[in-house]
Amino acid sequence: MKKIAVFTGTRADYGLLYYLLKGIEKDPDLTLQLIVSGGHLSPEFGDTWKSIVRDGFSIDARVEMLLSSDTSVGIAKSMGIGIVGFADALNRLSPDCLVILGDRFETLAIAQTALVMSIPMCHIHGGELTQGAYDDSIRHALTKMATWHFVATDTYRNRVIQLGEAPERVFNVGAVGLDHITQTPLLSQSELSESLGGTLSSPYFLVTYHPVTSGEEDSITAFRNVLEVLDNYPQHQVLLTYPNADNGGRALIKMIETCQAQNPTKVVAVKSLGTLRYLSAVRHAQVVIGNSSSGITEVPTLKVPTLNIGSRQLGRISASSVLHCDISYDAIDSGLKTALSDDFRQQCRQTVNPYGQGQASDAIIKVLKTKDLISTKAFYDLKFET
Repeated sequence: MKKIAVFTGTRADYGLLYYLLKGIEKDPDLTLQLIVSGGHLSPEFGDTWKSIVRDGFSIDARVEMLLSSDTSVGIAKSMGIGIVGFADALNRLSPDCLVILGDRFETLAIAQTALVMSIPMCHIHGGELTQGAYDDSIRHALTKMATWHFVATDTYRNRVIQLGEAPERVFNVGAVGLDHITQTPLLSQSELSESLGGTLSSPYFLVTYHPVTSGEEDSITAFRNVLEVLDNYPQHQVLLTYPNADNGGRALIKMIETCQAQNPTKVVAVKSLGTLRYLSAVRHAQVVIGNSSSGITEVPTLKVPTLNIGSRQLGRISASSVLHCDISYDAIDSGLKTALSDDFRQQCRQTVNPYGQGQASDAIIKVLKTKDLISTKAFYDLKFET
C-alpha cells in the first residue's frame, strides 16, 4: 500500500481537500497520513483541527508553527519553526509521497522539508496567478519542487509546462473544491442560522477579506471602505469571516470585532464557518464580497454574484458572475449596486464555471494509485522556432 501524506495548514485548504482525503482513506491500495499545522492549531483562528476530528479523520502529525505575530519577520520565523517540526513528522511517517495544495507559507515550509528529504510531492492548483500576494511566488516555487501536478484549467496546465514540467505529469482535473458542491447536501437558510445561534436572517452579504501581501495596496483602507459601503444597506445583514494568518491579518480582525460590537444585530462575525456552513452561506447570500479565491473558483457554481475587491486575485481566470473593482469607496459601491441588479443576477444564473464540474478527487486518486511517484525529474524545454 502506498502511504500518501496530505498536508493542511488552514481552514481553506482543508475544505478543498476534504473529498480527496475521504477518497484516499477508503481506497484499499492507499494509506492516508494527515499532517495538520498552521492556523488549524491556533485558538485565535478557531482551533479548526477540531473540525477535522469531528469529520472522522485521524490526525497523524500535529506541527505547531505559528508565532503570535503577523509581521513579515514573525511569518518567516514561523516557517522556520515549521520546518523543524515537519522534519520530525516526515521522518516518522516516511510517506511515499506528500500531497500539497495551493500557495501558502505553511505549505512552502513543509515542501522545503520534503524536498531535501527526497519525498516526492504532488501539487494541486499550480499555474494560477494571484499578483496581489506573495503567495503567487510561493505557488510557482512549489511547482518546481513537486513532480506531479493537478491543475484546474488548461491555461494553468500550459503555464506549469512553461515552468519546465513534463506534460505527462501535469493533469487538468478542475478545481478540487467543487467536489464539495456536487457531493455535499447544503444547509437551508434556517439550518444555517440555527448553527450560528439564530443570528442570521435574510437578506445578507457574505464577506471575507484577506490582507494583501504584495504591492502597494492598503488592506486597512480597503476593508474600511468595504465596511462603510455596507453601512448603506441597513436592510442587509453582514456575515463576516476572519482572514487568514497572513501579514497584517490581526489588524483586520480588530476591525471585524469593532464592527460587530458597534452593530450587534447587523453583523455576524465567525472565526471559521467550516466548509459546509461556508458553502451553505454562499448559496443563500445576496453577494459574496472580498478577495478570497473561493469567490472566483467555487462561488460561480452556486450561481451567486461575487464582488472581488482589489489586487489580491489579479490574474486569476474568472467566470461571468465575478465582478472586479479597485479598493476605492466609489468602486466598491458601484460594484455592489451592479451585483445586486436584476440584470446581473440573471446573468449569474447562466454562468459556466471555468474550473470544472467537481470530479477532481477521483482523477487525482487514479494518478496516485497508478503512477510511479518518484521525486526525480528533468526540466522540460519548450520548442521554440529559431
